[in-house]
Amino acid sequence: MGSQKGKIDVWLDCDPGISTVHGNSSIDHTTYNATSVLTAMSATHIPVYRGAGSGLIRPGVHAPSIHGESGLEGTDLLPKPAVGPVDEPAIDAMAKALLATPPNTAWVVATGAYTNVAQCFQKYDNLAAHVKGVSMMGGAIGNEFTNAVLGRVDHKERIGNWSVWAEFNVLVDPEAAHFILEHDILKKKSVLIPLDITHLVLGTKEVQDMLLKGKNGDSQTTLRTMLVELLMFFAATYDRVFGISEGPPLHDPLAVAVILDGIVGDEIPFYDFKDEGKSERYEVKVITEESHQDAQEGAETGRTIVKLLPPGEEGVRIPRGLDIKRFWNVLEDCLARADAANKANGIV
Repeated sequence: MGSQKGKIDVWLDCDPGISTVHGNSSIDHTTYNATSVLTAMSATHIPVYRGAGSGLIRPGVHAPSIHGESGLEGTDLLPKPAVGPVDEPAIDAMAKALLATPPNTAWVVATGAYTNVAQCFQKYDNLAAHVKGVSMMGGAIGNEFTNAVLGRVDHKERIGNWSVWAEFNVLVDPEAAHFILEHDILKKKSVLIPLDITHLVLGTKEVQDMLLKGKNGDSQTTLRTMLVELLMFFAATYDRVFGISEGPPLHDPLAVAVILDGIVGDEIPFYDFKDEGKSERYEVKVITEESHQDAQEGAETGRTIVKLLPPGEEGVRIPRGLDIKRFWNVLEDCLARADAANKANGIV
């Protein structure tokens, strides 16, 4: 995980990620999916570690209605993994890799349930001061934080995507989200990418065509076909469940995109203010009372409640917008690099 010029050290914890976690599907599925995706991208040199299959104190909750039973439904092109997960606890591997980097350089990106990340920082209490930050996809604010449409179910507008009030990643393990977002050190170096931002970045038909065929329209590969098939499955479920028909929001990549500051060629402007020039930071409270079932019946379990802090006070960074066109161009460049890696290995 050593740093190179023009690059940053990142540990991705996701469902699927380098450390896998419960979320979209069971831990068995998310771990398999991670190793399969890395095989599809000629990246089997990157190790995968099996993480938590349930929350800190709650059972796991999955999302088959959105992502299918396996967590990555919609394509037959996912290959059988060439390499399986490493037999080492995910939180130990995470801490070891992060502590091997220079202080204040490495990021943790969490785009599934936050269980692994919370457990890691709980076990290794020197880690919070060492990392540069934690970037999290999750939460939902509402109250016109942005102009994004958050969705509707049964013809009723709502803030969350897994309950009326809560976003999935936070709701499935609100205790883990509470630990990170209210941690004395981590809250001052965390970035939160809520639905209010991800729902600004929709995978429209135009975007799908670019991702499938490249900027010049002549770059279709097996990898691109697979990714667009997955995106189209997600588009269909998002339309059916939430009534968003323009295209599905691309949630997780935004938590990576927001930390690319200073990376020449890949930097994407994110806007941390409502009024031009006034950077904003927030206090974030996570509702942990009641059960998952109570949340489905209207309880605020998993809700993220934010409070704007006075100017200059440190807190959680929550962008209000970004350069969307620039984001898609950088994502396309990443796909082109993955295509080049596959081509070098005889995969087209």
